[in-house]
Amino acid sequence: MRNKLSMIVREAEKIVSAGVLIIGNEILSGRTQDVNLAYIAKGLSEIGVLLREARVVPDVTDVIIAAVNELRVKFDYIFTTGGIGPTHDDITLKCVAHAFGVPWTLHSEAHSLLKNWYRDELDQLNPASLRMARAPEGAILIIDPISGAIGYRMENVFVLAGIPRIMQAMFDHLKPSLERGRPLISRSVRCNLPEDAIAQGLEEIQNRYADFDVGSYPWMEGGKFGTSLVVRGRDPQGVEAAAKEIFVLVENLGGHPAPE
Repeated sequence: MRNKLSMIVREAEKIVSAGVLIIGNEILSGRTQDVNLAYIAKGLSEIGVLLREARVVPDVTDVIIAAVNELRVKFDYIFTTGGIGPTHDDITLKCVAHAFGVPWTLHSEAHSLLKNWYRDELDQLNPASLRMARAPEGAILIIDPISGAIGYRMENVFVLAGIPRIMQAMFDHLKPSLERGRPLISRSVRCNLPEDAIAQGLEEIQNRYADFDVGSYPWMEGGKFGTSLVVRGRDPQGVEAAAKEIFVLVENLGGHPAPE
């Protein structure tokens, strides 16, 4: 019985980790603003998967391969966005194939889907279109149920579209299949004090709650400054206790705390 209980506790405390690899020169140039990272981070947090790292890399083969190989070993899951379209610079899937040491080849199921979509205009199913049906050998399809766009999974690497609406639909479709960790709980306290006024007391709270993340985020509204104080952790009681200490700290410093 004790062994069974120990196993349950270990499973409940398991941390499932993830990394995000945002691929595209258009992101690095500033031409396109990335919104995919926030969506993925929020979705992972909802199921207890901890996003440990995010990178933005250019459309450069060696850079993408190196990043995929490094991150897929470090974390339980990797999510890539961008670079799976029909043009010459859409090289993500080819790079993932190189990273796993397998051929980048025509995926029979994806090919069938493309032929079905183009069934009334087969003359438009050209080599560029067929690039979207090429994937690492052994990859599993991820299909956007709304647009029919195709992404792929290769072991623990999920290769998703860069277009936000399509990426979001793909992510939502695959999210139920992900292994869940213990959910991360957060509480936020908003106050009218600047960061420097609360820094020392906040550091003392962080030291007392070493297993939690305690952060401060300044804001300015209508010419007035203040700080949002956030505590995150996996123990609800501990999070609540730390948040109460933050409330008391703000009040003792003459500020006006409020839940956010």
